[in-house]
Amino acid sequence: MRVFPFRCKIRSRQRSLPMWRRTLFVMTCCSIVASADIGVLAMPADTTASIQWKKGRETGLPIPRFVSLKAKNARMRVGPSQENPVKWLYTAPGLPVEIIEEFGNWRQIRDCDGVSGWMHRSLLSGRRTAVIGPWIKTPVALSRSASPSAQGIALLSAKVRLNITSCQGAWCRVVVPHHDLAGYVRRTALCGIFPFETIPN
Repeated sequence: MRVFPFRCKIRSRQRSLPMWRRTLFVMTCCSIVASADIGVLAMPADTTASIQWKKGRETGLPIPRFVSLKAKNARMRVGPSQENPVKWLYTAPGLPVEIIEEFGNWRQIRDCDGVSGWMHRSLLSGRRTAVIGPWIKTPVALSRSASPSAQGIALLSAKVRLNITSCQGAWCRVVVPHHDLAGYVRRTALCGIFPFETIPN
């Protein structure tokens, strides 16, 4: 069995302290293990609840909607201005976040751990990504086709980051960044896509 190391910083907390006393708390995601086994999936009860859609006051785009982090160092603030203190510092571009409100050039976002705050829109990208959901306890299969009986390519642990290429029905086609791995993952294992959302090829 081969182990593909895949480490990514999910977020770092930056305390409101003088620079010489500032401390960063870093969370890392787990590795990918090559296997043909199928993982057991379970989503939080509120994940499939009906979503209340509205139009963004600034863009007219649907809210909520998923985007991804564009900047290598993306600061989440407690309010929609540069004067507000930093709540979290994200150091892994490509992580999916959910826009839940708009105010001028600022977007209120929520990450896959449920942490919310404000980011400038320049730090965000419309590129669709996902992570294996933090609620996943057993690694899930990356499969060769969109079928429960398909051959497995790898097992993906919680918080492994993925690029979404398409999502239809119960399956999403994804690519593992920086690895020669692409395949299908059950939608219910992902944070970064709504339950009934379709992303065409």
